[in-house]
Formats: sequence, C-alpha cells, structure tokens
Amino acid sequence: MPEQSSPLELAEGDPFGPHNLPYGVFSAPDRPGERRVGVRIGGHVLDAGAAALALGSPYAQLLAQPDLMPLLAAGRTAWSDVRRALTAWVTVPAHRPDIEPLLHPVDSVTLHLPYRVADYVDFYASEHHATNVGRIFRPDGDALTPNWKHLPIGYHGRAGTVVVSGTDVARPSGQRKAPADPAPVFGPSVKLDIEAEVGFVVGTSSEQGRPVALADFREHVFGLSLLNDWSARDIQAWEYVPLGPFLGKSFATSVSAWVTPLEALDAARTAPPERDFPLLPYLDDADEEEPGGFDLRLSVAINGQVVAEPPFSTMYWTAAQQLAQMTVNGASLRTGDLYGSGTISGAEPAQRGSLLELTWNGRDPLELPEGKRTFLEDGDTVTITAWAPGPDGTRVGLGEVTGRIVTAP
Repeated sequence: MPEQSSPLELAEGDPFGPHNLPYGVFSAPDRPGERRVGVRIGGHVLDAGAAALALGSPYAQLLAQPDLMPLLAAGRTAWSDVRRALTAWVTVPAHRPDIEPLLHPVDSVTLHLPYRVADYVDFYASEHHATNVGRIFRPDGDALTPNWKHLPIGYHGRAGTVVVSGTDVARPSGQRKAPADPAPVFGPSVKLDIEAEVGFVVGTSSEQGRPVALADFREHVFGLSLLNDWSARDIQAWEYVPLGPFLGKSFATSVSAWVTPLEALDAARTAPPERDFPLLPYLDDADEEEPGGFDLRLSVAINGQVVAEPPFSTMYWTAAQQLAQMTVNGASLRTGDLYGSGTISGAEPAQRGSLLELTWNGRDPLELPEGKRTFLEDGDTVTITAWAPGPDGTRVGLGEVTGRIVTAP
C-alpha cells in the first residue's frame, strides 16, 4: 500500500499554507466543553497549546488557553516569535511525530468567537459606499457630508452582540416610519441588509489620555477578520437623527472564526487612493514607511449565489488612520477591541458591499435562483469570503463569515 501522505503536505497554492496560519478557538468532538487555541493549516486545525507543550515551547502559557486574550495582550514581539515557532512546527519534518496527532480536520471541530470583544467601533471609510448612500438619500444635495474627506467617520457599537460566523441572526424589530406614513409603527424590519467589512482586532492596550500615532498601528493591532455588520435600514432611518446608529445596527455583528495576523499580509500592503484634501498631521500618512492599505478581494454570496465582489484596496481611510481617529481624543484601547472598516464598495455596480446599494434601496431587485431580492428574507444565508496576495505568488485565505436570517422571536 502507498504510504499515506501527511496532512501537512498541502496542495500547491493552498490559501491556508504556512505563509498564512490564522488563529482561532475550537473544541473537539471528544471534549466539547474544552476550548483550545488553534491555528489553521490547510484543511486542519492544529491544537497550538498542545503543540507548544509537546515541544517544550516557552510560549505554552500563551497558547494553552481557552481564547486568544493572553496572546493578544503579549505584544508585537511575542506575536512575531510565536508565529516563527508555529511556522517551524508545521514545516520542519522532524516535528511531524509531535504535530500530526494534534491536527483536527476543520469540519470535525466547533469554532468559537476567538477573543472577548472589549469595545466595538464601526467606520464609514469607503468613498464609493458613502457616495452611493448620499446619492440614494440626498439626490438633490451633496453626496458626501462636508467632514467626510477630513476624518474617518465612525460610531460606537455594541460589543455584546458580536457573534462568530455560523451563528443565526434573528430579524430585529423596532420602530419604522416611511416618509408618507402619518406615524411610526412597530414590528420586524422589512429592510434587513448586510455590510461587507473587515474587522481589525486590537492586541495591546493603550494609556487613557495618550493618542495612538499612525506609526504605532502594528504595535497595537494583532490582525484582521472578515465582518458582516448587519443593518436594519428601516429602523435605522427613523431612529438615527440626530445621534446616529442604534437599534438598527446593535442586534448582531458577525465575524469570522479566524484572525489573520498582520504579518501574514505583508505582501498585500498597498497605497490607499489619492487624497483630495490636505490631512491634519495626526492623519497625514504621506511619509509613513509602509503603505496603509490592504489588497483584499472579497466575495459576497446570498444562498450560494455571488452578488458582489468588493475590493478593500479602494478604501479611502486606512486602518491605521481609523485607529488614530479612535484615540486622538485620549480614548484608550483595550485588549480585544474590535473596529470595523465600514462597508466596502468599489467603483463598479458589482462591487457594492450592501443590498442598499446593489438594489438602489429596493428600486432594482437582485435576481436570485429562488426569486427576487431587495433586502434579506427569512431563511437567507449570507456568506462573505476573501483572499489576499501572499508571498511568491501565493494567496492568503481569510476564511469566511456566514449567517442565516431567522424569523423574529
């Protein structure tokens, strides 16, 4: 009989090869109540804590944990050291006898939210998205608000309703009022939408009263995940004046089970779009050593049908600028803070990251195999996937974030 190949021998071009190694938290079928830090390699998850213990690694205290919080808090030097160690564990043949028994097929484990979300902030950083929204709701006025090109606009969301990919999303209820209605009514949202985003996960904290500079982005941000910031457009339209999003956004935010470390995305760094106005010094990245953008290619599918392919490289405001804006007033960072990029949309109609834009607020329904869609219906499943260019022509897989809409309770 031919010798069985090792699960560490991956097919050429596997987006979850040693160049990637995203982190997650899983439980195995034989120990469903025990959560473990895992690292994805190909179609398997490596029990990172057990591997560290088996190999006598000094990083066992960071990895033999039920979530990523100790590793996130350990800081950039530890992140790099652990990544180098993990790369060696899955590539050096001498380690295989210790590593192979600790690999679990991805489809055999349960994946959990990999960190405890401390705070959640969502931004509005795509010029194409903001322009489309402005044209929909202010057809006779300026598409962008006067402040949009001068600072990354954002709002504080609800950390407690961030859920891991695969969690069902109950249709939210609230007040809504169409312009012609004499009074508001209460009931389930009839304009339930998606927002295809990227979320950035904060590792090390910062001191209150001390802003975080652009150059310190890598010192604080551990990695990124795909994110879907579900939106009830009808509830939001009635409630948001004058204080902004509230119940129309806070019912659920879905994130991928995998956190891709920033170091895995070095080959995907790219320059952001050219800025139209001079930026204030704390946001001016013209002289930064590395470009602030990321070349991430997203794909949005509803019930398995791809409806959009938004390019993250078109985002006007970078993740470093968003971090600077979050803290410029002295607000502190905490380990586990999560901030979303805002809806990602490109210049083309097929690159729009929300149904609000794709259907132009319901005017132009999407044609799906199961029927037309303006906004989401109960039973619809939304899946966002993505990849980025990796070293030497490889691809870095960013996993997926998926959620199914269920009837309001």
